[in-house]
Amino acid sequence: MSSPGHVLVVGASAAGLGTAEALRRKGYQGRLTLLGAESGPPYDRPPLSKQVLSGAWEPDKARLRPQDALDGLDATFVLGDPAVSLDAARRRVETASGRTLTADAVVVATGVRARPLPGPGGLRGVHVVRTLDDSAALRADLVSARRLVVVGDGVLGAEAAATARLMGLEVCVVGPQPSPMTDQLGPFAAGHLAALHTRNGVVLRGGTLVESLLSREGRVAGVRLVGGEELEADVVVAAIGCTPATDWLTGSGLELDDGVVCDAYCRAADGVWAAGDVARWHHAGVGRPMRLENRANATEQALAVAGNILGENRPYLPVPSFWTDQFQVKIQVLGTPTADTSPEVVDGDPAQGRFVVRYDAPEGPTGVLGWNMPKQTRLHRAVLTDRFTRPPEPAGR
Repeated sequence: MSSPGHVLVVGASAAGLGTAEALRRKGYQGRLTLLGAESGPPYDRPPLSKQVLSGAWEPDKARLRPQDALDGLDATFVLGDPAVSLDAARRRVETASGRTLTADAVVVATGVRARPLPGPGGLRGVHVVRTLDDSAALRADLVSARRLVVVGDGVLGAEAAATARLMGLEVCVVGPQPSPMTDQLGPFAAGHLAALHTRNGVVLRGGTLVESLLSREGRVAGVRLVGGEELEADVVVAAIGCTPATDWLTGSGLELDDGVVCDAYCRAADGVWAAGDVARWHHAGVGRPMRLENRANATEQALAVAGNILGENRPYLPVPSFWTDQFQVKIQVLGTPTADTSPEVVDGDPAQGRFVVRYDAPEGPTGVLGWNMPKQTRLHRAVLTDRFTRPPEPAGR
């Protein structure tokens, strides 16, 4: 397979930039274009709910690469001009400004969009956290606020709550799960996370849903819970999940179903690939589609896509992983622990605040979680290799 003469990457965040960098590292010398919806240079998203939000970092520190590294890619950056349509058969992209970009290979890396709270928008003091501007706007509100309600108890909600509490705010987290991040961590570790937040003064309202927002003179004043209880707030953060940014792909010829549907090689159509949060690819190791919204996957999938564009023809077989920092704790998760798997502490001691948990299902280990034990967590990764990184043998062998 010959290398494409021109690769167009739609999306200039971690997965998009990672694809471009991996192409160059692998020796690609053709034309390279990155098309991004935001006007600024590529930046990292995990710090937005932590270091940038707290003020420990200036926003520029979240940049993924310094300008000289971007210049060294010998790529054309078209920023501040979002894609509005794709003709997959012709590999032709139209942008909001009216540009038409055609390439031999197209990579869709447009990520996800934060899901807003239902109901009329426009209330001051209601925030999502997805972009650098979102983080800056939320910080500006928090520095003069006293009470925060976080609606949503997943990774982002828990991180935002921890950051705001360390900034001195009164914080309440409202969400449907019994403990924060139960779906991602399972009940055992989520219970420890709930205890961590409670010890640090966060009020948790698990198993609770928000019915509506309260307002006063155009600004949020709190939330009304299902059942009628009202919680006062100066600021509300919506952390109720994201939706893949695929609306611009309607009519493109690609299959869309909770993201861009891809084969085991992250290929969505002839000459079209997808990477990062937007990609829903067939994980041959576990035999089912998978879409991962985290920084580690953006980097690994970008590398896989770059290789397959250049003809390596290798299925993408990662061990899923993510991490989160909350208060004084670093939590690392490998594989796919779920509420119905059996946890076993295999290293450390929960009473000492440092431990590793293995999650077992009838078919074998499915996940590993480390709590303030990064080195030991990596060592236990080996138990997941067979399940995730080796595709099943063909029938009849």
